[in-house]
Amino acid sequence: MRSWLNNIQWCPGCGDTLIIWAIKKAFEELWIESHQRVVVSWVGCSWKASQYIDWYAAETLHGRTLPFATWVKLANPELTVLATWWDGDGYGIWVWHFIHACKRDLDITYIVMDNENYALTTWQASPTTPIWAKTKTTPDWNTSEPFNPIAIAQNAGCRFAKTADSIKFVEMKEIIKEAIEHKWFSLVNVRQACPSYKRW
Repeated sequence: MRSWLNNIQWCPGCGDTLIIWAIKKAFEELWIESHQRVVVSWVGCSWKASQYIDWYAAETLHGRTLPFATWVKLANPELTVLATWWDGDGYGIWVWHFIHACKRDLDITYIVMDNENYALTTWQASPTTPIWAKTKTTPDWNTSEPFNPIAIAQNAGCRFAKTADSIKFVEMKEIIKEAIEHKWFSLVNVRQACPSYKRW
Protein backbone atom coordinates (compact mmCIF):
# COMPACT_ATOMS: atom_id res chain seq x y z
CA MET A 1 0.00 0.00 0.00
CA ARG A 2 2.74 2.48 0.93
CA SER A 3 4.41 2.31 -2.51
CA TRP A 4 1.33 3.44 -4.47
CA LEU A 5 0.68 6.21 -1.92
CA ASN A 6 4.16 7.56 -2.62
CA ASN A 7 3.20 8.10 -6.26
CA ILE A 8 -0.15 9.87 -5.76
CA GLN A 9 -0.50 12.91 -8.04
CA TRP A 10 -3.70 14.37 -6.59
CA CYS A 11 -3.74 17.48 -4.43
CA PRO A 12 -2.81 16.85 -0.78
CA GLY A 13 -5.95 15.86 1.11
CA CYS A 14 -7.94 14.95 -2.01
CA GLY A 15 -10.68 12.43 -1.31
CA ASP A 16 -9.72 10.45 -4.41
CA THR A 17 -6.85 8.85 -2.49
CA LEU A 18 -9.20 7.41 0.14
CA ILE A 19 -11.67 6.28 -2.53
CA ILE A 20 -8.96 4.34 -4.38
CA TRP A 21 -7.74 2.83 -1.12
CA ALA A 22 -11.32 1.74 -0.32
CA ILE A 23 -11.67 0.13 -3.77
CA LYS A 24 -8.37 -1.71 -3.30
CA LYS A 25 -9.44 -2.97 0.13
CA ALA A 26 -12.88 -3.99 -1.18
CA PHE A 27 -11.34 -6.15 -3.89
CA GLU A 28 -8.91 -7.64 -1.39
CA GLU A 29 -11.66 -8.51 1.10
CA LEU A 30 -13.89 -9.95 -1.64
CA TRP A 31 -10.97 -12.08 -2.93
CA ILE A 32 -11.32 -10.68 -6.46
CA GLU A 33 -7.89 -11.07 -8.02
CA SER A 34 -6.28 -8.66 -10.48
CA HIS A 35 -6.93 -10.84 -13.55
CA GLN A 36 -10.65 -10.95 -12.69
CA ARG A 37 -11.27 -7.21 -12.62
CA VAL A 38 -11.23 -4.21 -14.95
CA VAL A 39 -11.39 -0.50 -14.13
CA VAL A 40 -12.49 2.00 -16.75
CA SER A 41 -11.75 5.69 -16.28
CA TRP A 42 -11.22 8.74 -18.45
CA VAL A 43 -9.93 12.33 -18.16
CA GLY A 44 -10.53 14.47 -15.09
CA CYS A 45 -9.41 14.01 -11.50
CA SER A 46 -10.84 10.48 -11.37
CA TRP A 47 -8.98 9.28 -14.47
CA LYS A 48 -5.87 8.31 -12.51
CA ALA A 49 -7.86 5.65 -10.64
CA SER A 50 -6.76 3.01 -13.12
CA GLN A 51 -3.09 3.85 -12.52
CA TYR A 52 -3.08 3.06 -8.81
CA ILE A 53 -4.68 -0.39 -8.73
CA ASP A 54 -3.28 -3.69 -9.96
CA TRP A 55 -5.86 -4.76 -12.54
CA TYR A 56 -6.77 -4.56 -16.18
CA ALA A 57 -7.54 -0.95 -17.00
CA ALA A 58 -8.64 1.43 -19.72
CA GLU A 59 -8.37 5.20 -19.80
CA THR A 60 -11.02 6.03 -22.35
CA LEU A 61 -11.95 8.95 -24.55
CA HIS A 62 -13.61 12.00 -23.01
CA GLY A 63 -17.00 11.00 -21.66
CA ARG A 64 -16.90 7.38 -22.77
CA THR A 65 -16.36 5.59 -19.46
CA LEU A 66 -19.75 3.88 -19.23
CA PRO A 67 -20.04 2.93 -22.93
CA PHE A 68 -16.56 1.37 -22.74
CA ALA A 69 -17.36 -0.41 -19.47
CA THR A 70 -20.54 -1.75 -21.11
CA TRP A 71 -18.51 -3.12 -24.01
CA VAL A 72 -16.05 -4.80 -21.61
CA LYS A 73 -18.86 -6.45 -19.65
CA LEU A 74 -20.61 -7.68 -22.80
CA ALA A 75 -17.31 -8.99 -24.21
CA ASN A 76 -16.48 -10.94 -21.04
CA PRO A 77 -19.36 -11.23 -18.53
CA GLU A 78 -17.10 -13.10 -16.08
CA LEU A 79 -15.01 -10.00 -15.37
CA THR A 80 -15.77 -7.67 -12.47
CA VAL A 81 -16.13 -4.28 -14.16
CA LEU A 82 -15.80 -1.03 -12.23
CA ALA A 83 -16.13 2.41 -13.82
CA THR A 84 -14.97 5.64 -12.19
CA TRP A 85 -16.17 9.07 -13.21
CA TRP A 86 -16.73 12.37 -11.53
CA ASP A 87 -19.73 14.62 -11.02
CA GLY A 88 -18.83 17.23 -13.64
CA ASP A 89 -19.17 14.98 -16.64
CA GLY A 90 -20.92 11.96 -15.15
CA TYR A 91 -23.92 14.07 -14.20
CA GLY A 92 -23.39 16.90 -16.66
CA ILE A 93 -21.92 16.71 -20.14
CA TRP A 94 -22.43 12.94 -20.56
CA VAL A 95 -25.40 12.34 -18.23
CA TRP A 96 -27.33 10.30 -20.83
CA HIS A 97 -24.70 7.54 -20.64
CA PHE A 98 -25.44 7.32 -16.91
CA ILE A 99 -29.22 7.19 -17.40
CA HIS A 100 -29.03 4.49 -20.09
CA ALA A 101 -26.55 2.43 -18.04
CA CYS A 102 -29.14 2.45 -15.25
CA LYS A 103 -31.79 1.31 -17.73
CA ARG A 104 -29.62 -1.48 -19.20
CA ASP A 105 -28.84 -2.72 -15.68
CA LEU A 106 -25.69 -4.67 -16.57
CA ASP A 107 -23.39 -5.85 -13.80
CA ILE A 108 -21.16 -2.76 -13.65
CA THR A 109 -20.11 -0.90 -10.51
CA TYR A 110 -20.14 2.84 -11.17
CA ILE A 111 -18.26 5.00 -8.66
CA VAL A 112 -18.70 8.74 -9.05
CA MET A 113 -16.12 10.86 -7.26
CA ASP A 114 -18.35 13.81 -6.40
CA ASN A 115 -16.39 16.87 -5.31
CA GLU A 116 -19.27 19.18 -6.32
CA ASN A 117 -17.18 21.24 -8.77
CA TYR A 118 -14.99 21.06 -11.87
CA ALA A 119 -11.74 20.89 -9.90
CA LEU A 120 -9.32 19.87 -12.65
CA THR A 121 -10.23 23.00 -14.61
CA THR A 122 -10.01 25.03 -11.40
CA TRP A 123 -13.30 25.57 -9.66
CA GLN A 124 -16.32 25.91 -11.90
CA ALA A 125 -19.83 24.93 -10.77
CA SER A 126 -20.90 21.36 -11.56
CA PRO A 127 -24.34 19.67 -11.56
CA THR A 128 -23.95 18.85 -7.84
CA THR A 129 -22.66 22.24 -6.63
CA PRO A 130 -24.87 23.47 -3.75
CA ILE A 131 -27.31 26.22 -4.66
CA TRP A 132 -25.65 28.86 -2.47
CA ALA A 133 -22.01 28.06 -3.30
CA LYS A 134 -19.64 30.56 -4.90
CA THR A 135 -17.34 29.31 -7.70
CA LYS A 136 -15.41 30.82 -10.58
CA THR A 137 -18.51 30.56 -12.81
CA THR A 138 -20.93 31.55 -10.03
CA PRO A 139 -19.05 34.39 -8.30
CA ASP A 140 -22.12 35.68 -6.44
CA TRP A 141 -23.76 32.29 -5.77
CA ASN A 142 -24.94 29.21 -7.63
CA THR A 143 -28.61 29.64 -8.62
CA SER A 144 -29.21 26.08 -9.89
CA GLU A 145 -30.59 23.34 -7.66
CA PRO A 146 -28.02 20.51 -7.50
CA PHE A 147 -28.72 17.12 -9.06
CA ASN A 148 -29.91 14.30 -6.84
CA PRO A 149 -27.97 11.43 -8.47
CA ILE A 150 -29.54 8.76 -6.27
CA ALA A 151 -33.08 9.76 -7.23
CA ILE A 152 -32.13 10.03 -10.91
CA ALA A 153 -30.55 6.56 -10.85
CA GLN A 154 -33.55 5.01 -9.13
CA ASN A 155 -36.00 6.67 -11.52
CA ALA A 156 -33.98 5.28 -14.44
CA GLY A 157 -34.22 1.73 -13.09
CA CYS A 158 -31.07 1.35 -10.98
CA ARG A 159 -31.70 -1.04 -8.09
CA PHE A 160 -28.56 -0.19 -6.11
CA ALA A 161 -27.84 3.51 -5.63
CA LYS A 162 -26.12 4.71 -2.48
CA THR A 163 -24.14 7.68 -1.24
CA ALA A 164 -20.85 7.37 0.63
CA ASP A 165 -18.45 9.92 2.08
CA SER A 166 -14.70 9.80 1.48
CA ILE A 167 -13.90 10.75 5.09
CA LYS A 168 -15.96 7.82 6.45
CA PHE A 169 -13.53 5.24 5.15
CA VAL A 170 -14.89 1.99 6.62
CA GLU A 171 -18.49 2.82 5.72
CA MET A 172 -17.43 3.82 2.18
CA LYS A 173 -15.47 0.58 1.72
CA GLU A 174 -18.44 -1.51 2.85
CA ILE A 175 -20.79 0.29 0.45
CA ILE A 176 -18.33 -0.30 -2.40
CA LYS A 177 -18.19 -4.00 -1.47
CA GLU A 178 -21.99 -4.19 -1.52
CA ALA A 179 -22.04 -2.50 -4.92
CA ILE A 180 -19.51 -4.94 -6.38
CA GLU A 181 -21.46 -7.90 -5.02
CA HIS A 182 -24.73 -6.57 -6.47
CA LYS A 183 -25.02 -8.42 -9.78
CA TRP A 184 -26.69 -5.59 -11.66
CA PHE A 185 -25.80 -1.96 -12.33
CA SER A 186 -24.81 -0.17 -9.12
CA LEU A 187 -24.09 3.47 -8.37
CA VAL A 188 -21.94 4.67 -5.50
CA ASN A 189 -21.90 8.45 -5.36
CA VAL A 190 -18.96 9.38 -3.12
CA ARG A 191 -19.04 12.84 -1.62
CA GLN A 192 -15.38 13.64 -1.49
CA ALA A 193 -13.05 16.14 0.04
CA CYS A 194 -11.58 18.71 -2.38
CA PRO A 195 -9.33 20.94 -0.28
CA SER A 196 -8.15 22.97 -3.27
CA TYR A 197 -11.55 24.17 -4.50
CA LYS A 198 -14.50 22.92 -2.41
CA ARG A 199 -15.00 25.91 -0.13
CA TRP A 200 -18.43 25.17 1.33
